Amino acid sequence: MLNQQTLNKLYELKLTGMAEAFADQLNQPDMDRLSFAERFGLIVDRQWTWKENNRMDRYLKNAKLKLNACVEDIDYKTPRGIDQSVFMSLISCDWVRRQHNIILTGPTGSGKTFLACALANKACREGYRAFYIRSPKFSYQMALSRGDGSYGKTINKLAKAHVLVIDDLGLAPMTDSERRDLLEVVEERHGHASTIVTSQLPVDLWHEQIGDPTIA
Repeated sequence: MLNQQTLNKLYELKLTGMAEAFADQLNQPDMDRLSFAERFGLIVDRQWTWKENNRMDRYLKNAKLKLNACVEDIDYKTPRGIDQSVFMSLISCDWVRRQHNIILTGPTGSGKTFLACALANKACREGYRAFYIRSPKFSYQMALSRGDGSYGKTINKLAKAHVLVIDDLGLAPMTDSERRDLLEVVEERHGHASTIVTSQLPVDLWHEQIGDPTIA
C-alpha cells in the first residue's frame, strides 16, 4: 500500500520517469542487492532521460520540419556537391553555439530541404529550438500578422528559435514589404541565433532577386 501511495505521489508531481523506474525496481527482486544510493541513482537517471526525451519530442514537434530527415541518413555517395568533411563539422552543432548561419543552394531535387531539415533535426536533438518555414509562407504570415496586429509577436516568435530554416528563398522577385520583413527577422536574429536559408538561386543573383540593393 505504501509503495502504491509513493507511485501515486510521483505521478501527481509529474515525475513520470521516476515513477516508472520505481515500479520497475519493485518488480525486480535482484534490485535489493543494490544500495539505496545506487537504486536512487538509477531512478534519478530514468527521470532525467524521460525529461530529455520529452523535451526533444516537443522541440521536434514545434519545429514543424517538412521532412523527417536525420543527419545519419545523408547520402554522401550521390554527387550533389556536398563536401562531407564540411558537413560532418556541421553535425556537431558548433555552428549553432557560435550563432553562425548556413546557406544551401542548388537546383530542384538536389536535396537542399532534406539537408536543412536534417541539420534542424540534429539541433533539436542537441537541445536547441528550431522552426521551419517555406519562403512563400513566411511572406504570407508576415503580411497576415501586419494586418491583424500580431506583427511584433510573429517577429519575436521567429527571433526566439535557436535555428530558423527559411526554405526556397527567392522563388520570385520580392516586393518592398517582403524584403523589409525578411530584413526585420534577420536583424532580430543577428548575433544570437542561427538561420539556414535554402535557395535555387546562386548567391550572386540574390541582390537582383531581393530588389533593393541596400536591404540586399
